[in-house]
Amino acid sequence: QCPPWGGGGERRVWGPRAGTRRKHPCTVPFPPDEHHKPRNVQVAAKPPVRFSLRTSGDSDHEGCYLSVGHNQPLEDCGFNVTAKTFFIIHGWTMSGMFESWLYKLVSALQMREKEANVVVVDWLPLAHKLYTDAVNNTRVVGHSVARMLDWLQEKDDFSLGNVHLIGYSLGAHVAGYAGNFVKGTVGRITGLDPAGPLFEGVDIHRRLSPDDADFVDVLHTYTRSFGLSIGIQMPVGHIDIYPNGGDFQPGCGLNDVLGSIAYGTITEVVKCEHERAVHLFVDSLVNQDKPSFAFQCTDSNRFKKGICLSCRKNRCNSIGYNAKKTRSKRNSKMYLKTRAGMPFRGEPQSPQCPEEGPSSFPFFSVPCCRKRTSRPGRWDRPHEIKSLPIK
Repeated sequence: QCPPWGGGGERRVWGPRAGTRRKHPCTVPFPPDEHHKPRNVQVAAKPPVRFSLRTSGDSDHEGCYLSVGHNQPLEDCGFNVTAKTFFIIHGWTMSGMFESWLYKLVSALQMREKEANVVVVDWLPLAHKLYTDAVNNTRVVGHSVARMLDWLQEKDDFSLGNVHLIGYSLGAHVAGYAGNFVKGTVGRITGLDPAGPLFEGVDIHRRLSPDDADFVDVLHTYTRSFGLSIGIQMPVGHIDIYPNGGDFQPGCGLNDVLGSIAYGTITEVVKCEHERAVHLFVDSLVNQDKPSFAFQCTDSNRFKKGICLSCRKNRCNSIGYNAKKTRSKRNSKMYLKTRAGMPFRGEPQSPQCPEEGPSSFPFFSVPCCRKRTSRPGRWDRPHEIKSLPIK
């Protein structure tokens, strides 16, 4: 059927629809000076992977796009070859658009490291697919990141050791592939709740692993839900930190799962849990005076009993950006308790300290224990407190 304005004219109406130009089946009469004439304009296809050097945290500012083999954008956009370089890699998307967390992370990095280069890896065309297809595309995107890094290494004074890849969800495994394919060793990879489905238990060359960078640290915030783990449960880095046990995050409403289902808010709950890893990392950047510490423990239950509150032999560490590289080649599982919002550093509790007695120090995410001294009624600081990396 023709629209109300349609008629028996001789010229066809052209209009944009879904990013293309399509002919309307009806015709309308236009005056001879009508300007909306069809034009044979060929639009260049958008590359499947783009590298945006962000000069602003503003979501409306796309920054400068870098391309392998083209030096001019590096000069025009002020790329600092001697500074730290961060690559932010998003994950699977159902909307085909960047989410708000990305701009917050860009802004936080720019505030903390003012001279650094912050590059957003835009692989939305390959991530906005069925999940299984997006998983298969992670290897392709990893290759693209590795090629960009290999090209940058050709520049004088650029060091791969200054590169920090930060990947969220599927993006964490993209970072793993990039670290595996690049010529040399990336300084650091941070995995923010790496995706679990189709990655749990697979070979180390098909997921993020400690071999992918000089230091790999991971935050796990959504490790199971109704039998399906959105985030990967197994340790995949040098240190793997499980805030609040890595499952139910304060403030996300998963304590009322049935209610979330009934009210149709389960999607928001899942997003909150999964995305909490990003916000914990942002918190570590912007709240330097309120650092959070995690403690090495065999499992979450032992940690909740207050058994694993020791800092001896690198058994505790800062979380997020402030995490310190450990010399141990073994995976280290670490735990902490957090608040429901920023700053996330947990309020002092009273864990069960075996035969020693509880106490609280303001810089701990959870309280630690003091050993009883020979003087009645007095508690002394344990030896491990002195080794805390407090700034």
